[in-house]
Amino acid sequence: MPSLVHVIIVTHNSGKELPLCLRALAGQSHPVDTITVVDSGSGNTDYLDGLSQKGVTVICTENIGFSGANNAGFQTLRPGAEDIIVFLNPDAFLHEAAVFEMLEIYKKHTNSGCVTGKLLGYDLIGKKRNGLLDSTGVFRKWYGRWYDRGHGIVDVGLYDQLEEVPAICGAFMCCHMRALKPFGGDVFDSSFFLYKEDIELSLRIRRNGWKLLYSPQIIVEHCRGWSQERSSVAYQKRLCSAENEVKLYLKHPSFYMVWAIAKYVAVRLFHC
Repeated sequence: MPSLVHVIIVTHNSGKELPLCLRALAGQSHPVDTITVVDSGSGNTDYLDGLSQKGVTVICTENIGFSGANNAGFQTLRPGAEDIIVFLNPDAFLHEAAVFEMLEIYKKHTNSGCVTGKLLGYDLIGKKRNGLLDSTGVFRKWYGRWYDRGHGIVDVGLYDQLEEVPAICGAFMCCHMRALKPFGGDVFDSSFFLYKEDIELSLRIRRNGWKLLYSPQIIVEHCRGWSQERSSVAYQKRLCSAENEVKLYLKHPSFYMVWAIAKYVAVRLFHC
């Protein structure tokens, strides 16, 4: 039986981005089978009105965080063993062949547990690509810092080969149910309210023997919430990220914990 594709989108005050995200999903050359939107504590949910009539499942909760909201959406599904779960940010817009290309990867690489594509920067105000890469997989520096490979550099045809990557950006994670089944209904660790939850899930999937694959044939436009200037990111968000990095290495012990603790202390004491 062919794989069904289930898309889960977590929103939080996402009225500007969500219509573009849903329009891109509707335009896929290979249609998706279900779309579930989980709103996590938006101040005003009027932008969700009418979606149920369009076949979109809408769930509204208090602000339970990115991980908890994704889990809430996942728990409403009844996926088959060969189905694909796409965790998609509302500010990520799929190229029309993205779902088709993703399914082709799974047909050819049966040992893959999660697939992602080339994420390109997108200017929401100008409604056009900004010419920069956003993510081509998540990698780790020698001392332990995780980063989105290629982020902020000009897209000149770099990273144009199918390859295995250490982790995958949570803006677009296509997970096979075979890889998710051991985690039950809690795919993401809900103690990671925001940030690093995608890396933590990536590490668990790899630990169970599955490969994480990046394909440049899968194109996604992404309006990233983080600014390149760290000083412009709210202190509480930087602190949350630093705390979660420590938590990450508590769950997945490594000498990289030294980096995580140093980062946490720098943010906590010096607001770096």
